[in-house]
Amino acid sequence: MITGDTFNEQTIIVTGTAQGIGKACAELFTDSGATVIGADIRDQSETVSACSAYSGTFQPVTTDITEQSDVDAVVERAKEEGGIDVVVNVAGVVTRSSIEAYADADWDNSLAINLTGPFRLIRAAVSELKATNGTVVNISSIYGHIGRDDRSSYASSKAGLDGLTRALAAELGPDGVRVNSVSPGFIETPMTEPYMDDDSVIADFLEQTPLRRLGKPSDVASVVGFLASDASAYVTGETILVDGGRAKSE
Repeated sequence: MITGDTFNEQTIIVTGTAQGIGKACAELFTDSGATVIGADIRDQSETVSACSAYSGTFQPVTTDITEQSDVDAVVERAKEEGGIDVVVNVAGVVTRSSIEAYADADWDNSLAINLTGPFRLIRAAVSELKATNGTVVNISSIYGHIGRDDRSSYASSKAGLDGLTRALAAELGPDGVRVNSVSPGFIETPMTEPYMDDDSVIADFLEQTPLRRLGKPSDVASVVGFLASDASAYVTGETILVDGGRAKSE
């Protein structure tokens, strides 16, 4: 159970904190006493405002996750707070295209943000994580598990992120570092906003989802909190689907 002091005095890096799942994670952690270093290329004023009500602190850092220098700057900011206890990789992008029309630049950008960015952040933070017996939580996707037309780069990068999760769990486990991932289904975020006005699309998603509702960012953040906390102290290398049962209904 996540309480008001679960992450007290911990320093947590979260990417993609300007909105959606990343913002929800930042709120959960600051509400539980953490110092959150929020990395996002977008304006984070809404997250700053939301987190100001909580006992922890939120520090925004303008970050392009595809630039190693920016990634290193985020890690340095966290080290100034005394170390790194948790890294949560949320930042992601979806590009939709048929395989015939897929541009190399779009493919490369998807992998750079969704897979290479998390790899670089973990690599930069790993010595600090070893020192604190820290935890990594990667935000993957249901589409790393099931097929979906016109999203080949997204599906590939997210499946790769799950693979990275398992590989690093095996590598870093002896050092006391746990690595897990969360695969959301259809979550009501700005990323899914283009679909929200299409009643037929929403009806289709609901029909395919046993719980018959769309997910909320807080649904994902609560599972991230569990994986980042001592409540999951013997869990590593796992991927938890937060999709209302969608993948199991295939």
